[in-house]
Amino acid sequence: MLFIIGLGLADEKDVTVKGLEAIKSCSRIYLEAYTSILLINKEKLEEFYGKEITVADREMVESESDTILHGADTDNVAFLVVGDPFGATTHTDLVLRAHELGIKTKMIHNASIMNAIGCCGLQLYNYGQTVSIVFFTENWKPDSFYDKIKQNLSIGLHTLCLLVYNENTIVVGLARVGADDQVIKVGTMKELLEYDFGKPLHSFIIPGNMHFLEADCLKEYAVSKESFEKYAKVSLH
Repeated sequence: MLFIIGLGLADEKDVTVKGLEAIKSCSRIYLEAYTSILLINKEKLEEFYGKEITVADREMVESESDTILHGADTDNVAFLVVGDPFGATTHTDLVLRAHELGIKTKMIHNASIMNAIGCCGLQLYNYGQTVSIVFFTENWKPDSFYDKIKQNLSIGLHTLCLLVYNENTIVVGLARVGADDQVIKVGTMKELLEYDFGKPLHSFIIPGNMHFLEADCLKEYAVSKESFEKYAKVSLH
């Protein structure tokens, strides 16, 4: 059987009991290492699980998936994913390929940034499409995320950006959500540009129209309560 196991957000202890039991039952373990990163190294995981782990890069998962799936029809194989198993479409492709080969699969879910983002106070059902903003290169500058942010804002929804704007746009910056040194800061784009969030992982949210209770929560994390009150879009009902 192929187990696809979510590891949670921060360190080796975020794995669920069910996930840990599955890992210990597996003869081979792969760690997906390109759609996200953990805040600890592979060796920490190996020590905690008592198992050797093979790092699976993009090429292995997308082009050499049969290497991962080899023998999974008779032995247990684990594919470890930071966050939740279905945070990336690549993992769905792996499941479909396993089914084509007659291999049983089991998903073990965990927290991801998609639900843990509620820690800042913005209500989860007030979010629109999540967007990924990649680092530009000289020859590659994708801008499709702009249209999605614009669409979300046009109907008053918040946007979770996985890493638009003018310098006075209110944003929520988050770092290492779920870890002991988690950071949440709220301010204008200009204010947060100068704030040191420390090491990865980082995300930020562009709020749409906020319920007044959401605004009250965010104000607790504001770099400047004065600028937050000036620029935040708040509904009274």
